[in-house]
Amino acid sequence: MQRRAPRDHEPANPPRHLMRSVVLVGMMGSGKTAVGRALAQRLAVPFLDSDAEIEEAAKATIAEIFARDGEPFFRAREAEVIARLLSGPPSVLSTGGGAFLAERNRELIARLGVSVWLDADLDLLWERVRHKGTRPLLQTANPRQTLAEIFAARTPIYAQAGLRVETRAGYSIEDTATRVIDALATRPDILEPA
Repeated sequence: MQRRAPRDHEPANPPRHLMRSVVLVGMMGSGKTAVGRALAQRLAVPFLDSDAEIEEAAKATIAEIFARDGEPFFRAREAEVIARLLSGPPSVLSTGGGAFLAERNRELIARLGVSVWLDADLDLLWERVRHKGTRPLLQTANPRQTLAEIFAARTPIYAQAGLRVETRAGYSIEDTATRVIDALATRPDILEPA
């Protein structure tokens, strides 16, 4: 079957229909927010950020919530927010680095969408996060070592994601978004075939 050429007012590559939400998971600094925004734009769906939603609801930063209420309180609110966001129409959802660690979040994401692990190596992650003071888990005497320990502990859990997309220093945000779309294209239950 031959496709007709698009008219002037039609995009050359109209976005595919996203049938279930895409949840980006991975370490801090893996690009979940930046890639998520680009991906949502390309798929013509809303971009949501669970950390931003939590901060808005609490009227406090993630670091302030950790300091004031502790990590268990934060993780409970995070699970509630993810459940609420996934109950809406299909979207691209960026989650905090620890969100996928909770089994209840992994099960919910698998039931209502698909998890995509943005897999970046430790050197790239360190390069991206080392100058940011907004990472509460890295407020330690040796943040590089702390990051390495978190990376080692979390990688086997991230590996349980529905899809894996490697990110590298040489990849642009758009390159990585394209790689995510290519991975989603292997799942016709998530993204309609082209």
